Amino acid sequence: MAFPGELSVGRIPVVGVGPSLEEGRWAARAIVGEAVPIWATIFREGHDSEGATVVVTRPDGKRDIVPMPLKDFGNALYETVYIPHLEGMHTFRVEAWSDPYATWAHAAELKVAAGVDVQLMLDEGIEVLTRALTTVRRKAARKDLLTAAIDALGNSKWSPERRLAPAIADDVREELTERPLREWVSPSREYPLLVQREKALVSAWYEIFPRSEGARLNPRTGEWKSGTFTTAAKRLPAIADMGFDVVYLTPIHPIGLTHRKGRNNSLKAEPTDPGSPYAIGAAEGGHDALHPELGTMRQFTAFVSKARELGLEVALDLALQCSPDHPWVTEHPEWFTQRLDGTIAYAENPPKKYQDIYPLNFDNDPEGIYHAIRDMLQVWIDAGVTLFRVDNPHTKPLTFWERLLADIARTHPDVIFLSEAFTRPAMMHTLARIGFHQSYSYFTWRPTAEEMAEYLEEVSGESSFYMRPNFWPTTHDILTPDMQAGGAPLYQARAVLAGTGSPSYGIYTGYELVENVPRPGVEEQIDNEKYEFKNRDWSKAEALGVKDIITKVNKARHQHVALRRLRGLTIHTSSNPEILVFSRHVPPHESPNGKADTVIVAVSFAAHETHDAIVRLDMEALGLSDDAHIIVDDAITGETFTWSREFYVKFDPTECMAHVAAVRIP
Repeated sequence: MAFPGELSVGRIPVVGVGPSLEEGRWAARAIVGEAVPIWATIFREGHDSEGATVVVTRPDGKRDIVPMPLKDFGNALYETVYIPHLEGMHTFRVEAWSDPYATWAHAAELKVAAGVDVQLMLDEGIEVLTRALTTVRRKAARKDLLTAAIDALGNSKWSPERRLAPAIADDVREELTERPLREWVSPSREYPLLVQREKALVSAWYEIFPRSEGARLNPRTGEWKSGTFTTAAKRLPAIADMGFDVVYLTPIHPIGLTHRKGRNNSLKAEPTDPGSPYAIGAAEGGHDALHPELGTMRQFTAFVSKARELGLEVALDLALQCSPDHPWVTEHPEWFTQRLDGTIAYAENPPKKYQDIYPLNFDNDPEGIYHAIRDMLQVWIDAGVTLFRVDNPHTKPLTFWERLLADIARTHPDVIFLSEAFTRPAMMHTLARIGFHQSYSYFTWRPTAEEMAEYLEEVSGESSFYMRPNFWPTTHDILTPDMQAGGAPLYQARAVLAGTGSPSYGIYTGYELVENVPRPGVEEQIDNEKYEFKNRDWSKAEALGVKDIITKVNKARHQHVALRRLRGLTIHTSSNPEILVFSRHVPPHESPNGKADTVIVAVSFAAHETHDAIVRLDMEALGLSDDAHIIVDDAITGETFTWSREFYVKFDPTECMAHVAAVRIP
């Protein structure tokens, strides 16, 4: 039973407020310029009208007041859109209130027309509008509008209908909707909304192994000379020219010798094998040190500066694990799991074994481990790293991540963390809730149009307020069966799907060359770059067409805000199950320039056969009438088409696997 002072609802109940994560336990997420839907269920007893407003408190302490119109009467759903313009923590609340003007206007319109209580209705209108005029701040012209309506209501020489008309006219209704007379204001609780920089949602990653960039094989001795930060920097212009804005480096630290893995993950390494960069730590140092063959800190910061000049930010792999030769193993053996026989447990993911890696045990000395990692991260942040791709965060305690991410966010809010957690959804989603900006996704394992459609709707739905997916067709660890068999056509199609299906996506270097030969028995490439150097002949990329597709997709992403947003997705009907059609739509009131932006994407999943389809568009979802004809410009083929609610598409793998069609704005 509720007692006075403990009531659970206000005079006008406000429930079901969103976006909220467990009633504000964690902040919903947005970026600057992104339209944030805010909703609530609001109702009251009887038949009097209610209204609603959103009050947003910005990081600078100022407040934005946003009208909240009724969207669905039957479900008492109110909804509006707020577009933040400042980074930082915002809060918002929904205020419900009794609307005396709307209550009177509805009754007066009916009663005056029926000849019931006519004078009473007109007198009540004068009283309501007078209060609206005197108690709410208004511009002079708006005051004149209400004054004229009041005068009309009191003009006994006119008919009742003529006296009433100005008071219920559209301009008066609009004024009293924008600046309402409010009674019994009932606020919800405050809900947090964290607004971050655009890169937290929108990014195009390109992954490289720095040691391979510029690596050279001595044909006489069979030995490799490692690439360096200086030689890797020569690759940056080509990456930038394709339209990427993040260059992601696999670990750049010293690599251990003990149990070093050889080519293709063999247990025996040859003297010339470089080892896995994920076996971090050697005599030269640990996570805060550079592999001596890559170069010095000065050369690394020069790499970062060169990237920045080209519009690229540098992301670093954060792999919190150690080789047996890591300094921490001898200095802090308590940071690792000791087995009963006295040995340290190495990493396992049955049937995979990683004898060259010791996982950290965060339970024995959590404070010591935390501060060591926090200090190490500061080294790389000071060197100019602004993004971290976190290897297997789901194998570390969430309490550690929540503390660390909050700490970095307070001191370096521009730094972004990408979670590489291919695990149960509950863990993936909670990692996002507690602070990870982006998340690897199951996009890689959605090989059919039907499965992809379901997944696009899933990631664009309820979780879009906190979990931002990053789509990767392949990685240095993953080469799915469909990618093994699909050849260049499928590599083109998956690049389109990745770059248009999510605001953030990534490509592993060599994708342009269709590197798709698997190591027998596993879903990864033969001669995996994780265990050896790669020297690629980039001149072969042009003929395969994948590089060209990637460049065109990135250009379209840059031109269209619809491709830089996660919400606004609609799956459209295709007569062919091998062809997926979806759109991304930003209506005018959610667009930075006040104009609608719509991109329709059609992709074939049939890598070896020609397929066609009749497409049926959901015109309402695109803000169009059913009989509308639209002109679209295809970013992939360069062609222009005129489409209507139904149109025809055909994809020949030897020519084209997709359309990325931007609706031309009249």
